[in-house]
Amino acid sequence: MEYKCLIVDKEGHIATVTLNRPTSGNAFDFRLMEEIDHVFRENLDNDDDIRVVILTGAGKYFSTGVDLTMFAAAEPEVDKEDLEEGVASSRVQEAKEDVPWGKGTIVGAIVVMTTMRKPVIAAVNGPAVGLGFSVALACDIRIASDRAKFSMIFVKRGIGPDTGASFTLPRVVGFSKAKELLITGDMIDAAEAERIGAVSKVVPHDDLMAAAKELADKIAKNPPLAVAVHKEALNKSMAETDIIRQMDHEIAYTDRMLNTEDFQEAARAFLEKRDPVFKGK
Repeated sequence: MEYKCLIVDKEGHIATVTLNRPTSGNAFDFRLMEEIDHVFRENLDNDDDIRVVILTGAGKYFSTGVDLTMFAAAEPEVDKEDLEEGVASSRVQEAKEDVPWGKGTIVGAIVVMTTMRKPVIAAVNGPAVGLGFSVALACDIRIASDRAKFSMIFVKRGIGPDTGASFTLPRVVGFSKAKELLITGDMIDAAEAERIGAVSKVVPHDDLMAAAKELADKIAKNPPLAVAVHKEALNKSMAETDIIRQMDHEIAYTDRMLNTEDFQEAARAFLEKRDPVFKGK
C-alpha cells in the first residue's frame, strides 16, 4: 500500500510512524484508519528487522480524533434492531478474528497494536483527543511533549467510549480516575497525565523524538523474542486473577526462551564479558 496519510521511516531496528494529516490535526478519516491498520498488520508486524515502533504526529497535534466531516451527513451504521441482536458487539469480535470489519479499520489497528509482538512507543507531540487518546493508550509506553494535552472527549460529542478506551484507560490510570476522565471529557495537560500515570515521562517538546528514540534503542538492544514474551505476559496478567496461574504462564515462557539462540548468546556474552548480539532466533 502507498501511504498518503502516514510517514514511515525505518532506521536499524526502529520504525517511526508519523500520522501525517497536520492541516486536519491528524484526525482519522477512513483513509488514515485503513493505512494505520495496514502499516501495523501487514508491514511492521511482519518485518523481522523491526523490533520497536514509535508512533507520533506531524505538526502541532498527535491526533484530534475522528474526522467528524466524515459523519456530517451520514446515517447511523447500526440501527436499534441490529443493536438488540448484538451486531455491534459481534463486529468487535470480528476485529480480533481478523475478518473484514477488523482489517482496514481503526478497531482492527488497535487490536493489532496491543497484541503484536513488538512494543509500540507513543511520542505524544501535542493534543491527543478522543480517538487520538485511545490510539496513544493502545501503545505500550507513552512519552509526552510538555505541549501535549489529553481528553476523552467522547461524552462531549454525545457518543459512548470508543476504540477500547473504556478497557485501556482504567488499566492505565485506575478505575476512579478513568471514570472521571471519561464522564467529564476534561482536558488534562502533560504534567497531570504524568502524575496519574497516563504517560511515563514528560520532556521538553524539542527533546521528544530524541527521548523516544533513546528508549526505543534501549529496548531494541534486548533479545526481541524475550521482549515479545514480556509484552505477552503482561497483557495476559491483566485478565488473570490467580498468581499461581500467572506463574505457570511465566514458566512456559521461560521454557520457550531456554530453547532460543538468543538465550545462549546472552549466556555466552555474560561469561565472555562482552555485549551480546541478538538475532531474534
